[in-house]
Amino acid sequence: MLRQRVITAVVLLALFLASAAAGRLPLDALLAMTLAAAAYEWLRLAQHPAARSVALAAAFGVALLALETLTAWPDAGALLALLGVTMVAWLAIGATIVRGAHQGTHVHHSLATALGLLLLGAGWFSLMHLMDEGFIYLLSVLVIVWLADIAAYFAGRRWGRRKLAPAISPGKTWAGVGGAVVAVLVVAAAVAFAMPGLDAFSTRLLRRLPLAMALLVLAALVAQSIVGDLFESLLKRQVGAKDSGTLLPGHGGVLDRIDALIALLPAAALIDLWLRR
Repeated sequence: MLRQRVITAVVLLALFLASAAAGRLPLDALLAMTLAAAAYEWLRLAQHPAARSVALAAAFGVALLALETLTAWPDAGALLALLGVTMVAWLAIGATIVRGAHQGTHVHHSLATALGLLLLGAGWFSLMHLMDEGFIYLLSVLVIVWLADIAAYFAGRRWGRRKLAPAISPGKTWAGVGGAVVAVLVVAAAVAFAMPGLDAFSTRLLRRLPLAMALLVLAALVAQSIVGDLFESLLKRQVGAKDSGTLLPGHGGVLDRIDALIALLPAAALIDLWLRR
């Protein structure tokens, strides 16, 4: 299973980099298709019929791409408002997960649908905003989630005893959380020290904020990514699904791979706007 996961991840990364090399429009189109696939899976988890989910997800993906390529929306003010509303939603989701970590909880399908459109849409516009800062800068944000995910997997397997949220995702442990946070902080510090001229998100944080505050922000971003992962697990659990889909061998569905990113991207974009005040 691990070998299959690694192969799929390498293929996806190669496709992502090839699209980036081909230009902004091919990359935007690939990302819009990815968000549309995730929207389809989200709608299915929200208990919508397959045909309706396909139609809505396709319209959603086309609308996102059109807004990015054909209009100037959102402007800075609209983006800030969208990100603010989104972060309030994520805070409420986090509180719900904390309350239901051991006893379980339920999200009504209509609320799950509305949240899906909001959170996926905000994730898209955050992605576009961060990409405007440069491809390396965007990649440095994505790496936070990828690194945290890998570190959590191995730390959880090696030291995991105490469950993080057994009623929502029995496989996640506090050791995995600790491993994810430590890995991100250590790598961020190492990159800032070894390559101070690299315009990475974490390096910008470490340059512009006091050290303790910058590390705290990075730790909070890791926590935010875990909330995204847990929320998708909650949606799957309440409909009895193991994965959000079957499109990606070894990984399940598209949403299974980007759930943490959907949570982290708006927070990272909001922090970026704050740093550039």
